[in-house]
Amino acid sequence: MPKTIIVANRLPVKIQENHDQYTLIPSEGGLATGLGSVYKQGNNVWIGWPGQVIPENKRPEVGQKLQELSLVPVYLTQDDVLEFYEGFSNDVLWPVFHYYASTYTTYKPSHWDYYQSVNEKFKEVIMANCEPGDTIWIHDYQLLLLPSLIRRERPDVSIGFFLHIPFPSHEMFRLIPWRAELLQGMLGADLIGFHTFDDVRHFLSSVSRILPVPVSSNMITSGERSVIVESFPMGIDEQKYASMTYEPEVIEQAAQIRQIFKGGKIILAIDRLDYSKGILQRLQALELLLEEHPEYIGNVTLYMVVVPSRDTVPQYMYLHDQIDKKVGNINAKYRTMDWTPVSYYYRSVPLETLSALYSTADVCLVNPMRDGMNLVSKEYVASRTNNDGVLILSEMAGASRELIDALLVNPNNVIQVKDAIIEALAMPLEEQQRRMKQMRQLVAKFNVNHWVQIFMERLNEVKLLQRSMQTRHVHSTTAQSIINRYHNTGKRIIFLDYDGTLVEFKPNVDQAVPDRQLYDLLAKLSADPNNQLVLISGRKHENLGDWFGDKNIYLIAEHGAWFKPPQQEWHKINGLSTSWKKDIHTVLEKYVDRTPGSFIEEKTYSLVWHYRKAQRGLGELRANELMNTLKFLATDKGLQLLPGDKVVEIKNMEINKGKAALSLVDQGDWDFIMALGDDVTDEDLFKALPESSVTIKVGSGASVAKFYVRNPKEVRGLLTAMTVDTQVAI
Repeated sequence: MPKTIIVANRLPVKIQENHDQYTLIPSEGGLATGLGSVYKQGNNVWIGWPGQVIPENKRPEVGQKLQELSLVPVYLTQDDVLEFYEGFSNDVLWPVFHYYASTYTTYKPSHWDYYQSVNEKFKEVIMANCEPGDTIWIHDYQLLLLPSLIRRERPDVSIGFFLHIPFPSHEMFRLIPWRAELLQGMLGADLIGFHTFDDVRHFLSSVSRILPVPVSSNMITSGERSVIVESFPMGIDEQKYASMTYEPEVIEQAAQIRQIFKGGKIILAIDRLDYSKGILQRLQALELLLEEHPEYIGNVTLYMVVVPSRDTVPQYMYLHDQIDKKVGNINAKYRTMDWTPVSYYYRSVPLETLSALYSTADVCLVNPMRDGMNLVSKEYVASRTNNDGVLILSEMAGASRELIDALLVNPNNVIQVKDAIIEALAMPLEEQQRRMKQMRQLVAKFNVNHWVQIFMERLNEVKLLQRSMQTRHVHSTTAQSIINRYHNTGKRIIFLDYDGTLVEFKPNVDQAVPDRQLYDLLAKLSADPNNQLVLISGRKHENLGDWFGDKNIYLIAEHGAWFKPPQQEWHKINGLSTSWKKDIHTVLEKYVDRTPGSFIEEKTYSLVWHYRKAQRGLGELRANELMNTLKFLATDKGLQLLPGDKVVEIKNMEINKGKAALSLVDQGDWDFIMALGDDVTDEDLFKALPESSVTIKVGSGASVAKFYVRNPKEVRGLLTAMTVDTQVAI
């Protein structure tokens, strides 16, 4: 029976060693909680590092205990931990992805070597536990190379990948020396998930700028596969946190907390020790509050829990020291006989204590400088079963996209954070309840089970999409079927686009001239008396005439505005106006001025704005602006806007490839009709042809064509095979 394999850097248990004996304690982390229901079902498993270096002689004992919990260990050496985890993962990826590249990043080749080797170790363990039909779900930044490593060995397996931290902008991500390898690694997955749409946008931007792969909307074409990229905001086990508030131990601890603070307001902050969490900025905001508003002295306490993390690393040791000093200064300055402004605890707290704090705190202050999601904010909301309390949330946390009823702040703006604290402390109960009810409904609906469900459903949909496209791809079997049909017919017409179909696109349109191989191929096809070869292109008629005017080929230029039967002169469609060109040309000139590298091409009945040479991203942005600018003007003048591959073309509505092709189709009794094309204008051609026609899109994007090939090389391979009656491999 197929199973789901969860893969993460850490297993969802902590291993404790006592007198040479190992015991396993379940972790309470968000990922462990969220995926607990998945890996414990059926024969599903979780693969990861046990969290400490296990001596070889103890591995069988530990492995047996883990196996009983459906867990499979990946054993790492001390060097692996230092170089792969502490080194590359947390000295390169963590700071770059959290926008601290210039401050904390060190690029050491040895770190990269170990990062690759540990990803290989994970792959080996997965391969030993993976069977046909299994689904593999890989998590987080420590394993970015893993999807492609698995894909090479198991091309057909379903692979999902989810990143739990932010994905940085292209400007930041490109600082990493091994940026292309990391992206290629991630593209081994079928579905790549992030917490927010901003992360999706940043990832797609990095892929389109760094890798030579097509990106369309949220789909990336990687080889023969389509990779989908989407946002899936992670939830929590809302019912667990809501029900915890009714546990006797939690109620008792909550009462003790209230007694300690004697009716004063409690501002709760819980973080792991990290420079991305905004801990020092939070303390600055509190200090500013007490300085400017002495009425809060003795009445408000910041209850701050910082969970130890990597405190042997110099920058974390320094941060810990800075927090200690700041807390000490604030407390020394404002403390009274029976009140301390900051109750600071540098330790982990049990879940029961956490729940008691959530249920008693009047305000929860969550102000990370950058965070993928931040589940503390959702845990606080879920714990407010009386629908009171106020959440102050950083707009830099992914959760801010959902919890819009929180008081959202820019964590860099200490004054704004201070003002938000004042607003929260003074907020009427009715307003608190209105906001909290909205947030609790959202946290309840979009819980962790919902997150798992929609991700896995989408992964299944992506695999179905890929399989449907595989059935449409003109591979060897499909190609042979087309060739057999071709040879069993006697009167054939073949429509061929030029740029992007018979030849690759070039940076300069004038460079895409026919080569000797193409001339020979077209000569063979046109030499067959049963064939009518039609070259149907958006190119100027002068171009096509210069290249193919003396050949036995029917030429249609400028999408149908000009046509030239073999051994005859060019003719153009009569009655078409060009008076609109002046107004449109003026608009296009403005976009040329604003977009370095773009230029205007004028044809008889159309104008084309090219942006192939423009900076990637800027060209697409300007093209969208241009389409919006011209939309109504074109409609008024009876024009058609055609966005193509790095071009926007404006032409008379009466001209399209479909009409031009139909005039030829209607002239003969063809028993084989075939058309190949790569862009929007060719869709008119595919739609116009009879249902029995063989229509082939070049490129795997959405199309009404029956089949697709990947590139002009495959087009030539198919056409070459048609000239000889033999078996074919495309």
